[in-house]
Formats: sequence, C-alpha cells, structure tokens
Amino acid sequence: MLSTRFVPGAPVWVDMCAPDLDSVSAFYRELFGWELQQGGPDLGGYSQFQISGRTAAGAMAMPADEAPPAWTLYFRAAEVDATVKSVEQAGGGTLYEPVDVRDLGRMAGLTDSAGVPFSVWQQGELKGLDVLNEPGGLVWTELYTPDVSAATSFYGSVFGWQTTDMTFPGGSYTMVSPAEGTEEDMFGGIAPLDSDPSEQGAYWLPYFQVDDCDDTVAKAQRSGGVVRMETVEMAGVGRFAKLADPAGARFAVLQPAPPGEEMES
Repeated sequence: MLSTRFVPGAPVWVDMCAPDLDSVSAFYRELFGWELQQGGPDLGGYSQFQISGRTAAGAMAMPADEAPPAWTLYFRAAEVDATVKSVEQAGGGTLYEPVDVRDLGRMAGLTDSAGVPFSVWQQGELKGLDVLNEPGGLVWTELYTPDVSAATSFYGSVFGWQTTDMTFPGGSYTMVSPAEGTEEDMFGGIAPLDSDPSEQGAYWLPYFQVDDCDDTVAKAQRSGGVVRMETVEMAGVGRFAKLADPAGARFAVLQPAPPGEEMES
C-alpha cells in the first residue's frame, strides 16, 4: 500500500498530460468518477481530477508535439535541489530545473539512468494527493526498465529505497518501499521491460484502484480506451489490467484481493 505519511522517497502525486483534457476527462469520469477542476492562470492552467472535492490526480493540456500523452509519478524529496544533484551523479538527467509552485511546494522534472521520466516534490502547503488506496485513487506503481539491477541501484542511491525480491515460476519481481518505511509502506515494483506488452520503451506505470476490474475494462473499451493487457488474477494481489486512455496515456487498474488472502510465491 502507498504510504499516506508521504515519507521521503514515497509517491506523493501523479498527473497526466494530453492535447485535449475535455476528451480524456470524460473517459476518466466514466472509469473512476473523476471530475476535472480547471486550473486558473496563477497555476498556468494546471488542473486536477477530483472525487467529491478531493484530489486524485493532476492534469495539464499539452500539445502532442511538445510532450506525448503520458502519466508522470512524483516522489517526495526532502530537498529538491539536493535530489537533482543526486540524480545527475547517479547517471540520470534533468528535464526541467527546480521551480517553486507558489507556497504549495517545489518541484523538478527528472529522468533515471534508463531515461525514464519522473518528478520530485518538496512539500510546502501541499503534502500530496487526497485520494490514495481507495476506489479512484493511486494504489500501486510499477517501473518497466531494461535493466532491473541498474534501476534498483539508481533509485537506491537517490531515494534510499529498500527492495524485496519475490520469486515465481519463470522469474522474479522486485518490490520497493521507502527508506523510512516498512514492508507495509511498499508502494511499487520494478520489472523487466520485456515483461510488459508495450513496445514504447521504459516507463513508470500508475495503478488506480477499482471495485470491479472487469467492469472497468469494459467501460474503458466503450469509452475509446485501449486494453493493453487483459485482466489477470493473482492470489493475494487481486485482479488487474493494463489500459491506455483515448490519447494514448498508459495506466493500469487493480481490484485488490480480499483481506487475508495470501500472495502467490
């Protein structure tokens, strides 16, 4: 489960960009019940997807020739400027330099050693998302990368992430938790790129919780989305599927397993 304590290194925010927010907002409203709250000029038009006034994700209109439609994860940094230096020393890069967002916090856009984009957030008045680990909220994260060992080394040096390997027939899965957390704060996994159905390169994949995975997949298809991986059921984890919205931004949905059900190993 994602840490709601927003400790350093943990996911605290997720947002997406697309050329036409009105179109994708209708799609996400059908799937998750999100309502798009348009941002004002003081935030450059940055908008939020909300459920009953609580923020589940951010959104920004962006021409496709400037940035392809995609979801981006934000990890908490105790001090953004120092984190940028750590990223560069570990072989990553900077997409945009640290910038203050009013009194809300400070952020920077980065890439890891494999070129995967992510962002960091130093909290001010805004700690993070309001909706986590519940229907319509971020519940898990997953990195698909060509070199799992290199990725764990990179993020370990930048954030101090702890890792646990889960083996299964035919392979293994590396799970991560923040340095200051426990296994109960485990928030994501790192998997080989060739285990994902996409051929679009390495990337971070956000998972959003749903009550009924099959129903959500059907809604996605009716609403112009793409099913990238049909529903899979895993004991102790639940039912999940990988999708893309009408603009092409990739994400996944998860219907968690009932409490007490043991994970396969």
